[in-house]
Amino acid sequence: MLRFYTAGESHGQALLAFISGLPAQMPIDVKFINHELRRRQLGYGRGGRQKIEKDSAEIFAGVRHGKTIGAPIALRIENRDWANWEKILPVEAAEEDPGARKLVAPRPGHADLAGAQKFNYHDARYILERASARETAARVAAGAFAKLLLREFDTEIASHTHSGRPCTSGKTGYVEKNSSGERGPGFSFALH
Repeated sequence: MLRFYTAGESHGQALLAFISGLPAQMPIDVKFINHELRRRQLGYGRGGRQKIEKDSAEIFAGVRHGKTIGAPIALRIENRDWANWEKILPVEAAEEDPGARKLVAPRPGHADLAGAQKFNYHDARYILERASARETAARVAAGAFAKLLLREFDTEIASHTHSGRPCTSGKTGYVEKNSSGERGPGFSFALH
């Protein structure tokens, strides 16, 4: 059974992914994994984070000479923004900093409130750090391994949007390739 786990926080030192269940001797294409990570960064983000991070997977275990060895795979994606958060979110025990960036008002549509209640936090920062868009980089890397497995069976996963109307905000994203193989404008969608 193919399984993956992730660890790490949005502003922590790194994101980690652990993938188990891949067969031994399966070819691993690190360039493909990093290509998938670059595809993730093509979309619109509200902040400058996507300009700071240049995602690249470093494989630490489970792959040798370009092939799986049958053991779980461990990979790391560095967070360049860690340098700006190291004193605010230290790993070691520290006295509470009165200037710390606490999150006490849950953001609508996010996991802040549910997570703070579940873990009994009065500061939702730790929930935000784990349930973030940034954390999806580790999931994309794990998914790239699943795509490589499917490639061994001549199976490819693809998707597209058949139709939709442009968002009235006027903002559009960019699709990686349109039907003629060129980059072009995409659509933002509003659910009604």
